[in-house]
Amino acid sequence: MKTDEQKPTPTLTQQAPTTQETTWAMVCHLCGFAGFIFPFGNLIAPLVVWAMKREKMPYVDEQGKEAVNFQLSITIYYIIALVLMLIVIGLFLLPVIAVFHIIAMVMASIETANGKPFRYPLTMRFIR
Repeated sequence: MKTDEQKPTPTLTQQAPTTQETTWAMVCHLCGFAGFIFPFGNLIAPLVVWAMKREKMPYVDEQGKEAVNFQLSITIYYIIALVLMLIVIGLFLLPVIAVFHIIAMVMASIETANGKPFRYPLTMRFIR
């Protein structure tokens, strides 16, 4: 018995990205670490890199959107945890969110450096 499997429709980024594209995509994801140094740097840095490179590099456009969406989502999660600190739950959530934030960015950077598209878990897609 055979099942008909639908093949995914090819996107622009299913072509092998160039080394330059993978480097800039990785930079988009790594820019999230700026938030640990500057307030809202995790939002501003990937947004700037994505805005500069999205027109010329389809892979960076896709991964830049993913990085910005993740950083927006994680910022919302941090704010919720800060509010929940009023009832102590936030004290436990904040370190969990921080560890998740770091691990996810490292995983995304490694995958994109290898030319594989990465999708962050638990991310709201504000920019499509």
